[in-house]
Amino acid sequence: MPPFVLWLSRLLPTNPIVVRLVHGGSSRYRHLYIRSGYLAIMMLILLFALFGQATTMKQLAQRGASAFTVISFGQVGLLCLLTPVFMAGAIAQEASPRTWDILLTTPLSNLQIVLGTLFGRLFFVLALLLSTLPLFATTQFFGGVSPESIFLSYAISACSAILVAAIAVTLSVTRSAGKRAVFVFYITVVMYLFVTYAIDLAVRWQQPVAVGTQSYYTTWLTAANPFLALESLLMANTYVIPDVSAMGGGWLARQWIGHPVGSFCWACILLSIVMIAWSTVRLRVIGTRGATIPWHKRLFGRVSATGERQIRTVGANPIAWRERTSKGSSFLGRIGRWLFVLAGAAAALVVILLFHFGTISPQNFRLALGALVGAEVLVIAFAAINLSGVAVSREREDGTLDLLLTTPIQPGPYIAGKLQGLVQFLVPMIMVPFISMGLAALYVMIGFGNKNLRTTEQIDTTTVQVPVLFPEGALLVPLVLIAFVALCVMIGLGWSIKSKGTIGSVIAAFGVVLVVAGVLGLCATATGRAVGVLGAVLNALSPFNLVAATIAPQTVMPQSLLDINAARVSLVVGSLIAVVAYIGIVFALHANMKRTFMMTVRRLAGTN
Repeated sequence: MPPFVLWLSRLLPTNPIVVRLVHGGSSRYRHLYIRSGYLAIMMLILLFALFGQATTMKQLAQRGASAFTVISFGQVGLLCLLTPVFMAGAIAQEASPRTWDILLTTPLSNLQIVLGTLFGRLFFVLALLLSTLPLFATTQFFGGVSPESIFLSYAISACSAILVAAIAVTLSVTRSAGKRAVFVFYITVVMYLFVTYAIDLAVRWQQPVAVGTQSYYTTWLTAANPFLALESLLMANTYVIPDVSAMGGGWLARQWIGHPVGSFCWACILLSIVMIAWSTVRLRVIGTRGATIPWHKRLFGRVSATGERQIRTVGANPIAWRERTSKGSSFLGRIGRWLFVLAGAAAALVVILLFHFGTISPQNFRLALGALVGAEVLVIAFAAINLSGVAVSREREDGTLDLLLTTPIQPGPYIAGKLQGLVQFLVPMIMVPFISMGLAALYVMIGFGNKNLRTTEQIDTTTVQVPVLFPEGALLVPLVLIAFVALCVMIGLGWSIKSKGTIGSVIAAFGVVLVVAGVLGLCATATGRAVGVLGAVLNALSPFNLVAATIAPQTVMPQSLLDINAARVSLVVGSLIAVVAYIGIVFALHANMKRTFMMTVRRLAGTN
């Protein structure tokens, strides 16, 4: 074989890292379950999307096109959620420098190591993508779907996965992050998709195709989000690409806005190439790094005048004190929470000022405030799952748990201390939705001469006046959120106790919370749109639905608005029921963990 061909072969097909990762991952039950679950979800989405009567060929083609649109969006969403799961191992390798030390002594070149790490883990994501090709092909039998749309939707999904994987490998090989960054990486991906889509909704409403229509032009954010790019491809009647020839600006601006699908794919590819090149150049630098003292510890080290640390009060439960203080002991940890508080308050104040001066309409005010508070609740829930998911499994990995078990502390106080300490640590973050909605509620109650504090909504044949915000939501949302965060912490602790590693416990806990919140949200939304008072009560059971119910009730519980006063009372009653239910589940989980704690810990003793 010619040397050049052998060199190309060693980059990917016969790369030892690719062969090891693909062979090892293919034999793991976790990957098998993920692949099977992914295909099952996609088949169910297609099945439900095809439900309905179609008596003519035109109706059948419309049904097929609708089903294709649904599974395309579902595929992009699932890939964006699953790619970080498969790539989490690449980020976590940084926490074990011995792995890299051994790897750097091999004859492999920098490019072989980077590409092997990237495509060895990306193989499973691309395999998931190709496994759904028969499902997409079946939509061709119904008509209404062009082959070009199928391949372009696959291109969007594949480029999204490649970009996310390149980011993960860059974090790994440059040792910019460790195991603590796995879930931060996950949160960043989800939050980016969430925030950019919300901003695009606000921007597109300012530029309709024609006055009084429901069609809008694409924006500068369309090519920056896979869901927006897919929407411009599959829903071109309502999300219209403007005429490129009539657009001003340079070639790049016309290409970016006029061809969002191609721009998104090329942007992902180019960014991935840049990150791969940077990782290749920086790879050998990680072997020369030694132990250093961060500059902020040298400047702001907490020591007394005699050079000794000051005595700190532990409290009744030392585990709670340890969880409350150790999580924010770093410089970034101490300022990160308060920056989150300041950023949330500042963003809420900006939204209120824009609404007061008439820059945004009441509908856009609801959208902006709902997106802001929803994003804050999402970050808090993710933080609770991340912290609790590693609370015990990390102690098992570093041997701390073995030392704690030699102390007189019992399983009950140990688990209760974990719960108490983590919730207390998250209290400043939980205050952010309270501040955001509190500022908006004060503005709505005082008014300041704004005549747009109510909107006219058409519910069936009845016209009702709906406030832009139910002020009591400023108290109800934080109340339900505290109980929901406690539930998230207990679920994370449960998986952390019975999991061998930190990554598996966090991902499993996230999956459980996602299913619980998703089922509650879908049931509450479906009931709220069909039933009156009961719909308002059910929408208060989930903090995400409660945010929507207090800010935009006409969206999630329109039937309840036929009697607004009853709807507001129902939200209060539902919030109290949610708090009691969550606290009851927390106590039940605590009792079960306390009973099985010692057996589970002994069964996993010595594993890491």
